[in-house]
Amino acid sequence: MIWSSRAYYSTSVKLAFIAILVACAANAEVTITIDRSTATPAFRFARVASPSKDDAASNTKVELIAGTVDRGSAGLAALVDGKIPGTEDEPEANLFFRADSWGGRFRIDLGAVTDIAAVNSYSWHPDTRAPQVYRLYVSDGSDPNFNPAPGVKVDLRTCGWREVTFVDTRATEGDAGGQYGVSITDTSGSLGRYRYLLFDVFETESDDPWGNTFYSEIDVVAKK
Repeated sequence: MIWSSRAYYSTSVKLAFIAILVACAANAEVTITIDRSTATPAFRFARVASPSKDDAASNTKVELIAGTVDRGSAGLAALVDGKIPGTEDEPEANLFFRADSWGGRFRIDLGAVTDIAAVNSYSWHPDTRAPQVYRLYVSDGSDPNFNPAPGVKVDLRTCGWREVTFVDTRATEGDAGGQYGVSITDTSGSLGRYRYLLFDVFETESDDPWGNTFYSEIDVVAKK
């Protein structure tokens, strides 16, 4: 059984926000570290490593499973190219889904089963497209019922996927903009041995059409 809780901002701390959420999953303890920093191109955080140019996901295959990538967005490859935006509102340097949509789903293929130490995600925007909301699933592809591209109405647990955790960095009050770094780890030092990662991404709000996050980079850190 997996449980998770939402990170909340303190009204007195709008920058350098750090929260740690803990999720329990079948004899393992998954930790989500959420960090929010001042909006500088460096993507430097107090508790989350800066984006890497050389990680297990660098230049790997990323495929769209559900949803529609916005026409003003970068392609899916921008998630794993090791490049980060130079400004806070740079659509062509980020991956985001079509305006006024629920979000989308994409899969990263590492090419081989990999012992994963951490999964890190990064985003940057001056407003509500900065926070991150997604579920992370993993698979080694060995299940006889494995479906590499499950539809949105399919229960992923029935087709060879395991849910790792739910990430939600939204605030209950205050501004939402800035840079966000999320690091998903396990107290054992390994999230497990997997080849595929599936991100089920959701909009941050539906009050207007601009609720889909600007995802700048995703790193998969292999265990040494």
